[in-house]
Amino acid sequence: MRIARFSIDGNVAFGVVEGDASTEGGPVLDIIKGHPFAEFERSGQKIPLSKVRLLPPVLPNKVVGIGRNYAEHAAELGNEVPEIPVAFFKPSTSVIGPGDPIAYPSFSSELHYEAELAVVIGRMCREVPRERVKDVILGYTCANDLTARDVQQREKQWARAKGFDTSCPLGPWIETELDPTDLGIMCTVNGEQRQLGRTAEMVRSIEDLIVHITEAMTLLPGDVVLTGTPAGVGPLNVGDEVAVTIEGIGTLTNKVIKRG
Repeated sequence: MRIARFSIDGNVAFGVVEGDASTEGGPVLDIIKGHPFAEFERSGQKIPLSKVRLLPPVLPNKVVGIGRNYAEHAAELGNEVPEIPVAFFKPSTSVIGPGDPIAYPSFSSELHYEAELAVVIGRMCREVPRERVKDVILGYTCANDLTARDVQQREKQWARAKGFDTSCPLGPWIETELDPTDLGIMCTVNGEQRQLGRTAEMVRSIEDLIVHITEAMTLLPGDVVLTGTPAGVGPLNVGDEVAVTIEGIGTLTNKVIKRG
């Protein structure tokens, strides 16, 4: 099931995406009653997807990122795979949705894309045992863990480098019925392929990551865990259009603009 968050005529709602580009009339949204973090009903009120503005599929309390979770990506930046997962935060103010502009940070001259599978948490949880991890996951979406690489290297910690406004595009929706263990991940810039990998290449599995994170902190419904990026990261410039495509989910596209 694909669950999208959208706005129309100033109203914000969730809906189930039905159909695709090959469907006569295109995909539609069946508006749901309530929200996707509890049992809900479909209203039967359907709106063409083309008539709405897609928003970030969730508004997370926090985004927990994991660094260097693909060995080839760690190596391309001259790093070793860490003995334990390297976790960092992206604030809620970093989150934008599909089609929203990425504002090039004024304090950086080396903005990089990082295509990632994002895990959306469905229920409040802490100290989750490995065998219960699937029970706390609502679904999966595409993410772009934008990074001011020069700032990351200069400051040695990642708060500003990865937490600036618009640094966490998410979307286009949440896929709730998906096996995430071996999905293709691709990033293109202006239509040119820059990254191509598979989630099977992760050093640590989603189960490992959720167990590790929840040993330390409570995750809330709508929180997001970023699972790392494959090799091939590189720079973006003002005017570039960057797209993250994940098998079984869809494509998240954003354009880079000059920060006003």
